[in-house]
Parts: sequence; C-alpha cells; structure tokens
Amino acid sequence: MSLIVTGTIGIDTVETPSGSAQEIPGGSCAYFAAAASCYTPTRVVAAVGDDWPSQHRALLESFSGIDLSGLEVRNGSSTFRWGGKYLDNMNDRETLFTDLGVLEEAPPSIPEKFQDSEIVFLANTHPGVQRGFLERLPERKFTVADTMDLWINIARDDLMTLLSEIDGLIINDSEALLLTDRRNPFTAANAIMDMGPKVVVIKKGEHGAVLVTPDGVAILPAYPADDVMVVDPTGCGDSFAGGMMGWIASHGSWDFADLQTAMAWGTISASFTLGAFALEGLQGLSMEQLEERMAKYQAAAKVGHSSAIPTS
Repeated sequence: MSLIVTGTIGIDTVETPSGSAQEIPGGSCAYFAAAASCYTPTRVVAAVGDDWPSQHRALLESFSGIDLSGLEVRNGSSTFRWGGKYLDNMNDRETLFTDLGVLEEAPPSIPEKFQDSEIVFLANTHPGVQRGFLERLPERKFTVADTMDLWINIARDDLMTLLSEIDGLIINDSEALLLTDRRNPFTAANAIMDMGPKVVVIKKGEHGAVLVTPDGVAILPAYPADDVMVVDPTGCGDSFAGGMMGWIASHGSWDFADLQTAMAWGTISASFTLGAFALEGLQGLSMEQLEERMAKYQAAAKVGHSSAIPTS
C-alpha cells in the first residue's frame, strides 16, 4: 500500500558525549523516510529553503525508495534549523537554537499523484497543518500522527480536533503525561483512545515502547544497548515510526499482531539510527542487515518471552 509522510526536513547541529556534527541532515520527514524506505516506497511532502545543501538532497536521493516529488525548494526562504546538546545519559537534551524558516510559511502542497496515498504518517508539526494535509488525502485508510510538548501546550484545541480524525498516535511518555495528566502509560494510552485514536504507541526510550489498542496491550523492549554504540539519539523516534509504518504499508494490514510486529521492526530501524550522526546509520541499510539484527533482538527476549517480539 502507498505510504506518505508529511513533516520537516531540516539542518541540524548536534553535540553528544560521543562528539559533535554541524549542518547535518535532519527533520522528522528525513529520518522517517530513510527508515521507511527500507521496507516500502515512501512519498515525502515537505518544504526547504534555497539554502538547503545539495549534498543533503543527494543523500536522500541515495535511498532508492524515497520519492521527493512532494519536496518544495522555496527561493528566498530559509530551511528549518535546529541545534541540540545531549547530556551524559543521552536521554536528556538541551535545545540550543531553533530557526523555523519555512515552517513559518504556508505548508507545502501535496502533489496530485500523491493524493491516492493509503497509509499516512503525519510527522511532528503544528496539528492544524497536520489536519490540513488530511483533507487532501481522501483515499487514506490508516493514518498515524506524532506530536510534541510544544503543540500540547500552545495548540491543544487544534490537537484535540486532529486526534478525533486519526487512527493512531505515537508519542513519548513525557508527552503522554502532559497530554493526559496520567503518569502510568497504560492509563494515559486509554485516555488518549478516548480522544479518538484507537492505536496508541507510547515510546519509553531505553525502556522500549507500549502499544495499547481496544484489542490488547503489548510491551516491547528496546534493542539491547550493549549491542549498539550510541552516537546520536536524534531522529530515533522518527526512525522508529518510519520502520513501523513502512512495515505496515508493505504488508497492508494493521491488526493487533501486525502492530506488534511493525513496532519490532521500528525498534530495529531506530537502533541503526543511534549508531551514527544524522542519516548515516540508515544509509545503504539492507533487509539482510535488518533481519540479522532482528534475530539478535529476538534472542535477547530469551526463551518464554519471544512472543513479545513477533516478526511474522
């Protein structure tokens, strides 16, 4: 089934305990598409300024499954830029700067040839903009969104409207707490389902992720940290979503068992992102490499717990 992602493509500057990198590819769309394209062709809708480096385009074009027909390059505009510094535990970070650039302008248009997209991921941006994209995707069959604390704080009404119109939401545990005022991820997920989405995934970083639907609850662990050198956590959440949604689009189904399997592949995708700055960990990634790491992931679940990581 056809997969489309809308969101940001940006230029990042990142500092971590492992090192630093300046002016590197970033943005929710970039990470999502890079991960999803390992499983299925992925359509991108985003906007950048004329300062977007040509080598960044070349990098995205090196992922054979990414279709950039919906990427607008706007003359006289500047590309979204973000700078961040990760603390020693790699879980917490400080935002050093944010330059919104094209994000302060009108959102990009969805090309006519993309408007038959069936699987839709609304990567993090203003919920009003996310909802506007939905209106131009009449053939959608399964729609999942991401959001963040900023929109929960300043655009809650728009977010609540969006939630009433989508099938799934992927957020982290601190965002779930902010949105629902419930600390327990299971009660928070149930509160979110009352808002509209019937598929809720709450990411818990190094502690894995929780899936809650009307058909059941599942807990998936993170990929074993001792098997991956953590270089840069930026984009791991978007890569997780990309792997998950890419698998769903490639199989055309999203029942409870399928969602667990898709989350497992999302976890594997994110583990490759962790190991390098920007998109380097995902570049040239083969299905054979993904399957090899999945086998290690299953083995880490140990006998009697392998059902927590289904892969069929």
